[in-house]
Amino acid sequence: MRVSPGRRGVLVIVCAALLTACGGSDESATDAAVSPTAAAAGQGPVLLLDAQETTILDQRIAYPTKKPARITSDVTVLEPGQETGWRRHRVPVYVYVLEGTYTVEYESAVTRDFPPGTAFIQALKTDYNGMNKGTEPVRLLTVYLGAKGIRDIIER
Repeated sequence: MRVSPGRRGVLVIVCAALLTACGGSDESATDAAVSPTAAAAGQGPVLLLDAQETTILDQRIAYPTKKPARITSDVTVLEPGQETGWRRHRVPVYVYVLEGTYTVEYESAVTRDFPPGTAFIQALKTDYNGMNKGTEPVRLLTVYLGAKGIRDIIER
């Protein structure tokens, strides 16, 4: 996969900002999460993702190439019992679980739980429904690595 020098610079800046802001770690989305306060406790920066090439469903990450890059981020809060509704992404989406346990059901009948401190790349072009099955709010940092004219979220 080729990434243009300009897009590569933007990705480096976004990743550095995420590392600084979140301070959590996770070697892979299915391994145990490291406390998001590790960096704040004086242990220094903690790696969240390392040279990730696939999504949570082992799909190759592919960036939109025909349009100018556009990066959007938000913090989503799901209250207990709340769901995102079925949706999909046509662009790579970085997700970091700030609080609570985020449960995702994929159209392939696979369900995954992501505890606080977990970082992962959401599935591409695959319908999913995100849920909060817990008793406390779920807060997610979501970064859409999209392109001008391509919607970040497609609701079903």
